[in-house]
Amino acid sequence: MATASTAKLKRAPARRRPRKQKAGSRGLTPAECKLDVTSPGLQSLLNRIESEGGIVVGSYSDPLGKNPLLLAILPIDRIEPTPFQRDLSQVHHRRLADVIDRTGFFLDPVIAVTAPEKGFWTPNGRHRLDAMRRLGAKAITALVVPKRELAWQILALNTEKAHNLKDKSLEVIRIFRNLMEETPGKTEKDFSYYLEEPSFVTMGLCYEKNPRFSGGVYNSFVKRLTEFSDVSLEKSLRQHQKIAEMILELDEKVAEIVKKLKAKGFVSPYLKTFVVARSNPLRFMKEPPELEDLIKTIRGKVDRFNVDKIKQSDIVASGGAPDDA
Repeated sequence: MATASTAKLKRAPARRRPRKQKAGSRGLTPAECKLDVTSPGLQSLLNRIESEGGIVVGSYSDPLGKNPLLLAILPIDRIEPTPFQRDLSQVHHRRLADVIDRTGFFLDPVIAVTAPEKGFWTPNGRHRLDAMRRLGAKAITALVVPKRELAWQILALNTEKAHNLKDKSLEVIRIFRNLMEETPGKTEKDFSYYLEEPSFVTMGLCYEKNPRFSGGVYNSFVKRLTEFSDVSLEKSLRQHQKIAEMILELDEKVAEIVKKLKAKGFVSPYLKTFVVARSNPLRFMKEPPELEDLIKTIRGKVDRFNVDKIKQSDIVASGGAPDDA
């Protein structure tokens, strides 16, 4: 995985907001959205739905993108969340179950794509799916999309709830592993749009090993010194794992210093940030170093950190921690 000192950083393309278009200038009219479900392009998907015990109740072309879509009722035990999205919120899905139960209507179909072997995945509807399961439903309404890659696109564009660093990183490392399985031989650069930032892969590996990992303390310099790799996803993952192990080892050493500072009476929620910031020389460097070299340098300074020279005013002057959001 290249770093800033060997090549120009290649970030994911910036997302431009679409310009306002002239009214009625794009897409299909209602009459043009009519679609024959038995058309060759949809027949295999129709067969898949029926073989899984579902039934198609409608079909149409999306009025904006003109893409074919099927509205179906699927057996609830044949659909699962994508294996690479954020974790379930117990509070949210229970509230949804209560609302659905009170109204007696399920009015917001989940999005579904075919899973690689059998069944279906929903990249947008995990909480609705679990809410219906909580209510004991036998089936669920789904908008079935022929293109499985939409699952990655939906997660990359998810604006329903802002991700914090932990949620986003765990989602990205799960997407990364799924891409390895489904697209062997491809590179990180090929999927930069879905991954957003290469540092999310490294942070995700750290959060998997330690759910209480303080990613916001380290992500800023990892993000600055990491770029999307042009080697295979398999090779790239090994490099991310190497960096993640170094950061987790560094975090353990930083935690030891924080304990010593607390033992001396220092009180602040940002002690870990203070220790790392005081040990990180990156802002003073004219040329960005290799990420591995920087981590080793920080580690060395942490090993030599003298808590006896620290004053409360030093900690106060350092400010707060980077927000994980």
